Amino acid sequence: MIQKQQGSAIYYSPDGYNTQGKRLLGRQSAGEGFLKAYIESHQGDTLYCYGDSDNDFRHFQQLVIPWLKKSFNFQLITKTQSYQLAEVGNLYLPGPSLADFAWQRRFYDQRGYSICGITHTIASKEAIGSIGNLLMAPIQPWDALICTSNAVKVAVEKILYDWGEYLGQRFNSKINLDLQLPIIPLGVDAEKFQFNSEFRNTIRERLNIAEEDIVVLFVGRLIFYAKAHPVPMYLALEKAVKQISHKGKIVLIQCGWFEDEREEASFIESAKEFAPSISYIFLNGKNPEIRQKIWSAGDIFISLADNIQETFGLTPIEAMAAGLPVIVSDWNGYQESIRHEIDGFRISTMIPSENNALDLAHNYHIDQINYSTYIAHACFATMIDIDECTTALVKLIDNPDMRKKMGENGKQRVQDIYDWQNVIKSYHQLWKELEEIRNIKEMSVPIKNGNPPYPLCDDPFNLFNHYSTAHLSPEINLKLSSIVDDNFLKKIRTMWTTNFGNNYRLSNQIIDRIINDLKTHKILNVAYFIAVYGQENSNILIRTLMYLLKFNILIIDS
Repeated sequence: MIQKQQGSAIYYSPDGYNTQGKRLLGRQSAGEGFLKAYIESHQGDTLYCYGDSDNDFRHFQQLVIPWLKKSFNFQLITKTQSYQLAEVGNLYLPGPSLADFAWQRRFYDQRGYSICGITHTIASKEAIGSIGNLLMAPIQPWDALICTSNAVKVAVEKILYDWGEYLGQRFNSKINLDLQLPIIPLGVDAEKFQFNSEFRNTIRERLNIAEEDIVVLFVGRLIFYAKAHPVPMYLALEKAVKQISHKGKIVLIQCGWFEDEREEASFIESAKEFAPSISYIFLNGKNPEIRQKIWSAGDIFISLADNIQETFGLTPIEAMAAGLPVIVSDWNGYQESIRHEIDGFRISTMIPSENNALDLAHNYHIDQINYSTYIAHACFATMIDIDECTTALVKLIDNPDMRKKMGENGKQRVQDIYDWQNVIKSYHQLWKELEEIRNIKEMSVPIKNGNPPYPLCDDPFNLFNHYSTAHLSPEINLKLSSIVDDNFLKKIRTMWTTNFGNNYRLSNQIIDRIINDLKTHKILNVAYFIAVYGQENSNILIRTLMYLLKFNILIIDS
């Protein structure tokens, strides 16, 4: 097999990588970080973009050009040219929807390239459906779904196991899926988060925060039902203020973005009600300058995520990169990225036992409740140990040496593990391993002779082969109709109703050659045209002849 360059074509849709839109989501921030790291580490001469349109390709170029450290060729591969992905060897997707792309590949060469996706939130019906579809799609052993944490890998494996058990029972068969599920964490550009005393002084002065005051910082979406409910944090802070010996003010900065005015009002109201003894400030985290500088203004980072839609959690990594000690919930990916009592504190969580909320699942399934409501109900049945959080806050507020030591530990951990310069190496290593697997592993579900690549989207002339009286066969003789002249051809070629689909036929120049052939020879059989005009694509030639027959340019010589 041909050795491919160690890289990937990037499936690019702006929503997967753009952090400048109306809504800023964690997957977009992670997507942008990955893409920047990939561009900066790419060793080849060409950057391949797999996209749906020229507009997306231009957007891709505009986004990555500022990151280039050397010149590259840019090449767009469209979905209609997906066979060209074999030149690259790998297709990277910014999500878990490998199934559709695997079906696309099956129309060409299933061993031509690998498909590599990544998990973000997997709580929605759409995300779970995408993962479940992998069991029915022609996924190959040289494909991979990257799990950003062991927590999400366990959930993915449960989805595949439960759905596979059902399918096996339904069809009385064992369902197997040979798919790579590597764990590769998200990353950060650690250098971008370096402490800056000028940033600290400027922001704290602007916000009227004295040097002796302690800033507890939260960064992220300010949305109680989809990220971290703020009230447990407010309650813990209020309790901590009454126990600390520190003499300065305790200031809570929540740097983020609200979904709407109602959400903003509820955050402000609940802060007043549940944490009246602290000062609180809300900042617009969608402002890139604020988002960059705010880390230097903080003393402690806190994120009590309590939502099933969270899978990894990028902001605690950013906080560690900035040298801040962190207080996080003992929840999903936080359990792996933050070391308890080394980088900060992980606060205990509790949820109901299994099979407690099938009513929620049912109502979500039938669209009686939407996704936001579904995850909100789960959030309200998730407990954060407030007393434990209070104790952690008191320890860090009253102990500057502990803050410094934990901050240094976390910063080193990020540099060693979570800096994109290190994380992106794992991607390249994975793609290299997938290429090796392509060379040696047996193919899953090879196409049997005569079977369609995708049975649910077959060639219409296979599925509906029995509809017609006859089929165009090589021995059929063709001749020109008596009505054909230049004026008739012009009408056929200029009217939308008769020229539709010309990009799926031979060009008018070749059609003119076919007509001239018949003017010279009077009668020619289909086999002749296949030999002369169909060498590159006989199927297009046959469809072109049928088009000419349809509009009475050609007729069958009986």
